[in-house]
Amino acid sequence: MAESNLTRCSWCGTDELYVRYHDEEWGKVVTDEQTLFEFLVLESAQAGLSWITILKRREGYRKAFANFDYRKVAEFTPQAIEKLVMDESIIRHRGKIQATVGNAQIFMKIQAEFGSFYSYLYSFMPNQKPMVNSIVDLALAPTHTPESDAIAKDLKKRGVKFFGTTICYAYMQAVGMVNDHLDSCSFK
Repeated sequence: MAESNLTRCSWCGTDELYVRYHDEEWGKVVTDEQTLFEFLVLESAQAGLSWITILKRREGYRKAFANFDYRKVAEFTPQAIEKLVMDESIIRHRGKIQATVGNAQIFMKIQAEFGSFYSYLYSFMPNQKPMVNSIVDLALAPTHTPESDAIAKDLKKRGVKFFGTTICYAYMQAVGMVNDHLDSCSFK
């Protein structure tokens, strides 16, 4: 498809980083555990901030958090956390950094219980499959669903931090559990 013939969801605007994320990642099903952890880190870091703020720091997060290797992140020491609080390439929020380490530990416990984090997530989905929503106007797009409510509630009970239902729904969109591209979008 020629670039000029493409229609995109308006939320990505014209920022090259945002457009590439929209076109290549958002709404595409992720099965890789490390990528599922990456988006858990990034979405929880985003709490209270814009997604573009996090996308612009993604490489910083990649370096700071061992290329999103949850096994390594789960073993970060208090000294490693102190170093990260000073790292200007990420959001230097002590609580979010500490939560990332704790979330990595919980991520692995969930893997042990369900066989994979992917299996855990899809245990909440109707028929254990992604959903494709029909959305004609961004103003009508959901910000949470019964599924995101249930996942967020269960993760909170397990101790996951910075991952309420709205962040959970954004995560579900990011990893393709739901496809919320506008019906008119070339990437639906």
